[in-house]
Order: sequence, then structure tokens, then C-alpha cells
Amino acid sequence: METLFTLPETNFNFGGDEYIYAEISRDMRVESNFKALAITAELRKRNIPGITDIVSSNASYLVRYNPDIISARDLLDFLREIDLTKSDPKELNLSVRIVEIPVWYDDPVTGEYSERFKSRHDSPEITNFEYVMRTNGFKSKEAFIEKHSSTPYLITMVGFLPGTAWHFPLGIQPEDMIQAPKYASPRTDTPARSIGIGGAFNVIYPVNGPGSYQLIGMSAVPVVDHEKYLPELESYFLARPGDIWKYRSVGESEYVRIREAVEAGTYKYRMKNIDLSPLEYAERGNEYIRELTGDF
Repeated sequence: METLFTLPETNFNFGGDEYIYAEISRDMRVESNFKALAITAELRKRNIPGITDIVSSNASYLVRYNPDIISARDLLDFLREIDLTKSDPKELNLSVRIVEIPVWYDDPVTGEYSERFKSRHDSPEITNFEYVMRTNGFKSKEAFIEKHSSTPYLITMVGFLPGTAWHFPLGIQPEDMIQAPKYASPRTDTPARSIGIGGAFNVIYPVNGPGSYQLIGMSAVPVVDHEKYLPELESYFLARPGDIWKYRSVGESEYVRIREAVEAGTYKYRMKNIDLSPLEYAERGNEYIRELTGDF
């Protein structure tokens, strides 16, 4: 519980005439993200006239406002009051989803991209998957997959390419997190639905495009749906800040079956709504997360 109380005081900065940027902490801390999520949720709930956009980030948040409707000073008073309230761990309860992501690890597509862009990599003689294994001291593919797929990941931020979700390991100590440096020089292309690791963060690339994270596998399911052929998503994007993603390893045959179901519009995401208590997380850590994600 102490970690939440030792968060530094939020630093507010003006960005021109229309933005206020609130920095909770400089480093990535799960507790800072919980606070950013709780504050931005409360801001949306209050529906304050003059606020036109609210964006939560890894350890900060950004508010855009119309200065003809609300003054910067009045808005700052609102933000400070909400920020102070949400500094109490008991006020940080979050309603989120756990979502299962079936993934084909060490697949031929990301292996091909490793080969295509090896001139931009620090270790061109091996695949990205092998590089991440080696960097983290894993001797077997099976051990790496077990570690990665058993770790829940918190969606801390959505952005950059539409639908891109940065997700961070939840319930484990920094020294136990799978981490990897990014490419020495970014790729000019990355396959849609590929899973990448940069630092301790994971992403699933929503569409083809440039990228620099190490590629370890392919998600069988999309994280962005331009065609709306999966209406259960209720939006074009799967990711929502605060949600928890849990990977499940699948082989080639199951991967193909899931892809066929997705394209036919019959695939159903496995997900569950839960109430996440940052206070319990701070007190019980991994034990609490295991309880929440036990059947995933």
C-alpha cells in the first residue's frame, strides 16, 4: 500500500491556450497509471463544460479545453481537486476487462521479417524471437512461451497508430519482467497483428507499418476492426486503457481456425468484466492478480 502514498505530487503544465498536461511520474509505474486512469474516468463522468478531449497515458494525462468556455485557471482548480482525491488508494477502483489474446509464437511471418530487416538489428544472425529469449536468459522456447503467456499485461496507453495498445507486465517485479531493447534502426514495415517487445512494454501492431519492437509472434485476432465484422467489440478498437490482456499460446492449426472464424465474423473474444482494486494490488501484488486472472 505504501507505494501509492509515495507517488510524487502531480506536475501540471500548460500547452498553448488549449491544453493542460499532468505528469504523475517520470518513470513508468503501475501505480501512476492506475491514478491516471482513475482521474480521466472521473473527468469524463463529471462532463465539465469546455473540456473537449481527455487522454490517459502511461504515467500522465492530457486535457484539451475550449478557453472561450472554461478558463485555464478554473480548469486547473478542477484538476487539482480531482487529482488530490485520486491520490487516496481507496478512490482508485477501476472497472476493466480481462481479454484473451491467442498467439502463435515464433511463427514464420515474424521470422521472415526478422530476416528482411536484419541489417537494422544488433544481432542479425538470429530471429527477433531468439534474440528476446537470449536477452532474457531463456534456454528453451517452451520456457519463454510459458513465462510470456502466464504474465497478465495492463493496457497503460492507446495511441500512435490507431488501436495500438502499450501493455505492461502486471504483478511481477522489474527484475522478472521480459524486456528487450528496440531495433538499432526501425523497420520500414511490420506485419499487422504481430506482437512486439520494446523495453518491458508489449504492443500488437494494429496494421502494417514501421516499427522497432522485437517481434515474437502473431496474434490470431485483430486489435482494430475497420470493417465492423466483429460487432461485439462495440468499437473499432479492442484495446481500452486499464484492461488486462492475457496471451494464450496456440499452434499453427488453431491459429488458422481462429483466423477463419474472424474472417467469417463468427469469432467470439474470450473476455470477462472485473473490478480492479489498486489498493489490493499494492497490498497483495501477484497473489491478487492471480486471483483476478485465475481462469484465464
